[in-house]
Amino acid sequence: MTADPVLLDLNADLGEGFGDWSMGDDAAMLDVVTTANIACGGHAGDPGTMRSALRGAAARGVAVTAHVAYPDLQGFGRRFLDISPTELTDLVIVQVGGLQAMARAEGTTVRGVKPHGALYNALAHHDAQAAAVVQALRELGGELSLLAAPGAAVLAPARTAGINVVLEGFADRAYLSDGTLLPRSRPGSVLTDTNAVVDQALEIATGRRVRADDGTWVDLPVRSLCLHGDTPGAVTLARAVRDRLEDVGVRLEAAL
Repeated sequence: MTADPVLLDLNADLGEGFGDWSMGDDAAMLDVVTTANIACGGHAGDPGTMRSALRGAAARGVAVTAHVAYPDLQGFGRRFLDISPTELTDLVIVQVGGLQAMARAEGTTVRGVKPHGALYNALAHHDAQAAAVVQALRELGGELSLLAAPGAAVLAPARTAGINVVLEGFADRAYLSDGTLLPRSRPGSVLTDTNAVVDQALEIATGRRVRADDGTWVDLPVRSLCLHGDTPGAVTLARAVRDRLEDVGVRLEAAL
């Protein structure tokens, strides 16, 4: 019997410009990925960038998630904010709701939520903020999926609330031995060498594991793989990853 093909979603963080300032090549990335995580005003993104990214995703049949974040434009959402759970719930609802409204205007829908930066990392261990994000998803109707890291604190409350969880790994980020990401403040946290990124993507896709910075292997049973749109050479890296995964028979399709 022929084994079933490995299914994998390739996602990227897009729409991360603001006003006259732009970041990354959204159009080129949308030709590669199967899911677009679109910034919606927390760490980046304004109505125009949101609409443009949504229009591009809709034209290509790319799935959309709301890339929610702390309200931190100056820090690009990469600084932890010790805000109250109630405030965080409201912020997530407002960001998702704005993107949903713009998505309707562009003839598409928002299928899930992908926390960004420091908020994503906080949901791995911060129970109160994890509960706040789950509460936001419940109040948004409970039908949006959540992209999260394996082992994150947010997984249990999300599943208890009936939220569909999609586990995610990163092709272009280094890992610690506990399965969390190597902090960006440390050397080597972002992988930019094409061979290294492709090799890590392939190992995650087919081996369901990743080599940590200390040389040990970490289990990583994920359904979606992130390629950051702001990594140097992001489009070249993304195309190389997609080509290699398809070469070995991995089937690429949205997980949401």
